[in-house]
This record gives sequence, C-alpha cells and structure tokens, in this order.
Amino acid sequence: MVELSGKRVLVTGGAGFLGKQVVAQLVAAGAQADLITVVRSRDYDLCQMPACESVVQNQDIIIHLAAHVGGIGLNREKPAELFYDNLMMGAQLIHAAYQAGVEKFVCVGTICAYPKFTPVPFKEDDLWNGYPEETNAPYGIAKKALLVQLEAYRQQYGFNGIYLLPVNLYGPEDNFDPSSSHVIPALIRKVHEAQQRGDTQLPAWGDGSPTREFLYSVDAARGIVMATQGYDAPEPVNLGTGSEISIRDLVELICELMEFRGEIVWQTDQPNGQPRRCLDTQRAKETFNFVAQTDFRQGLANTIEWYRQHAA
Repeated sequence: MVELSGKRVLVTGGAGFLGKQVVAQLVAAGAQADLITVVRSRDYDLCQMPACESVVQNQDIIIHLAAHVGGIGLNREKPAELFYDNLMMGAQLIHAAYQAGVEKFVCVGTICAYPKFTPVPFKEDDLWNGYPEETNAPYGIAKKALLVQLEAYRQQYGFNGIYLLPVNLYGPEDNFDPSSSHVIPALIRKVHEAQQRGDTQLPAWGDGSPTREFLYSVDAARGIVMATQGYDAPEPVNLGTGSEISIRDLVELICELMEFRGEIVWQTDQPNGQPRRCLDTQRAKETFNFVAQTDFRQGLANTIEWYRQHAA
C-alpha cells in the first residue's frame, strides 16, 4: 500500500473534468495538496519531449490523465490528431518518467481500446482479440500502445507502471461542447436547448440500440487513487459499474429527468458506434477493492443540475 503522505504527485490533465476529482481524492486519501502538481496544456505541450522531461523532474508518482478526446463526431473529423497527440503525449511522458527515476506511473487508458466485437462483459484478457470500432480506433490504438510500452519498460527496466481502463465517464463539469462532447453531456445540452427554443422534437443519432456503461467521475477518481495506492501488477484493470443501458433508454431517462415532453426522432443515417459496452469489473474489486458507489439516476440528476446552473 503506497502511503501518499509526503509523496510528490504529478497529475497531467489535472485541471480537467476528471482531473479535478482525482486531485480531490488524492487529498482525501492523505496526499498533501502542496505536493500535488497539476499540468495544464496551456503551460506544457506534452507532445514535445522537453516539456515531458521538465514536468517529471523530482516527482514520485505520475498520474497521466491528459488526452485529446471527444465523441464520435470528433473521432470522425480528426482521427490523425487523436492518434498522434495521444501516442506522443503518453510515450514521451512514460520514457521521461523512467529516465527521471519516478517511482510509479499510473496510465489512464480508454474503453475505446477494446475490439469492436468483444464478448460482453468485456474482460481485460480480451483486449487484443480484434480491431477496435472503426470510428474511434486511432484514439483507442494510440492509448493501447501505452499499455505495451509500460509492460516493456517493466520487463526491461523494472519500471512500475500500471494501466487502467475506465468506461465512459460522466458528471458535473463534463465537456458540454457539441463539437467534441460524449453522449451524456451532448444529450443534456441538446435537451436543454430544445426546451429553451420550445421544440416539440428531439433528434438523436443512430437507432438507439447500442448499449453503454457509464461511470460517475467521482467514482472513477476514487478508483484511480485506490489503484495508485494498492495496485502494482502489469495487467490492465477495468474501472466501471458492470451494468449497461441502451442509448434509447438513456435518451428517454434524460428527457424524463429534464421534463422534456417532446418526440425523440432517431437519425438512423448517423453512426451507432460500438454495438455494446459493458465491463467485467472483478479484477478491480479483487486486486484493490474498488466498487462504484453512485446510483446512475442520481449521478445524472447531479450532472443535469450542474449544467443548468452553468449553461448561461
């Protein structure tokens, strides 16, 4: 068990949606706030090796959350950027951390790394049994390459790097920009704006049949910190709830919670994305005792309330 007190912890992406929660959970678990360093993209371009070499100096633990990421729309529009940025950031940061003698590297990967057709629930051992869903494959493969790098650095150098696979996240302070947001914040904004205009219809991408699993950001952050403290093995670990919901049911639930009475119109000419996503969460439970705690309906209500307060 890693004692966080007295440890110097670097959190890349620490000012972001998940990062803020991770910093709060680190402090709750005993880390000293004045020893936590948050790296912001406006100050350091982690695609550049000198920036990576600079930020890792004198750090004990690195939690790598920084990513160039978005929903299906961004994945279709900028696949090259998503591949290059995520690969360069991660690969160079891991190498710089190893060279600087960092004690532990925690890499947060992505559910997009899994093959398009993976037996449900997704088990970590299935990660290499096929090609990811095409729309997000460049992003998923770039992040998956970092798992290979960490395993190689462990094997050759004895470098302690771990790899976590959180499912789709949601919660207050999420990215609600329609050009790059994921499904829950995109839907919340879409319903809110439809209500503002007095619309009687709500367009929704696809046919509603795919399923997704969602993890509340506070739960995800707690899982990341628990793994930072209590997990040191090379095998990747899923972070999720182990339960799934169809996009159709999700849209209907958000409309219900936001009291939108209009008709949902499915745009079947738009992509569905991966058919199903649901994780096997046993490894996290068995190895560092992580179980998600937030009720999905309550988590959605919290997210909707936050957006309504900040929408203006």
